[in-house]
Amino acid sequence: MVSPAERRTVTVLGATGSVGGATVDLIERHAERYDVEAVVGGRDAAALAQIAIRLGARRAVVADETQGSALASALAGSGVAASAGERAILDAAAVPVDWTMAAIAGAAGLAPTVAAVRRGGTIALATKECLVCAGAAFMAEVARAGATLLPVDSEHNALLQALGGQSVDDVETMTLTASGGPFRTWTAERIADARPEDALRHPTWSMGAKITIDSASMMNKGLELIEAHHLFAIGADRLDVLVHPQSAVHGLVTFRDGAVTAGLGPADMRVPIAHTLGFPERLATPAARLDLARLGELTFEAPDLVRFPALRLAREALAEGGAAATVLNAANEVAVALFLARRVGFMDIPRIVEETLGMLLGRPSAAPATVEDALALDREARRIASERLPVAQFRAH
Repeated sequence: MVSPAERRTVTVLGATGSVGGATVDLIERHAERYDVEAVVGGRDAAALAQIAIRLGARRAVVADETQGSALASALAGSGVAASAGERAILDAAAVPVDWTMAAIAGAAGLAPTVAAVRRGGTIALATKECLVCAGAAFMAEVARAGATLLPVDSEHNALLQALGGQSVDDVETMTLTASGGPFRTWTAERIADARPEDALRHPTWSMGAKITIDSASMMNKGLELIEAHHLFAIGADRLDVLVHPQSAVHGLVTFRDGAVTAGLGPADMRVPIAHTLGFPERLATPAARLDLARLGELTFEAPDLVRFPALRLAREALAEGGAAATVLNAANEVAVALFLARRVGFMDIPRIVEETLGMLLGRPSAAPATVEDALALDREARRIASERLPVAQFRAH
């Protein structure tokens, strides 16, 4: 039994998303350990209200201000305070708690996550844009606040565990694995004709739309390389990617003596989330156990940078340094949204990113010194990317 003094206070940013849902599930299963300060969602007021009531949260905040009254109505009489809008999210994120799940997707998650970082505590980071869009500035904020940053992405969490507390100076390479997505075996011509519904059919993971499209293009793996660079303070030349369709091995660490350790687990986000939620203790999860005998084999292959140019662009942005990763991320978010809206084709995603990089990086491009600088560059990159529509409009078929 956990004593009141041992209970942890928690806030969930992005509670209505896929990572948020897995987090809510774990908190409910270990309700005796946690007191929920706040839950934050995007625009689904009804779903957010249900989560807040189930967790006994003190407050619930919906990002879409037009949904504020709906949230208040859904929470009437529950004792849960309701609010809406960007300012309310920042206020909720800034309330001191022991642990925060940072899972607001996209660059929109940057400011709330920084607000959480600045008051210290443990940050479970699922919002990769914090490190991709503003890596150096974000890590400086973490250092200044003395916050503990724990990665939630299955790959980075696996690398953290495989590292085993040893120095990165002893590491020769860190390798992220990729499932290869739904187009791993498709020809370049077939990929070019892919529709949103094709790209959303991920073979092993259940995720939100944007990250699923990123997985299909392999941009997701490129963004994760940039994340790993900042998380582990490791050079781009010591980071690698392998395609591993079974999604059992999530990350490998090769040490300078030749030893290799690997982080394995089922394709269930509750496993890495539980690692951060209970850290340094282990929490029980209902995730299916990895049955290697039933799996039979583990295969690996090098990524194809011709069929998946998005990964090449991300590698180049990481090597370029400066503002390249910020521009890459912003342009990709715009391009993915256009593809999901059927306004561009699948291969227009890397084209838009590459053209935006070319237009913005011809000028001096130092890395953003502050989070505010990163957000300003993000806005400019989005504007330019939005203008990079194809001459002939794409037609879904």
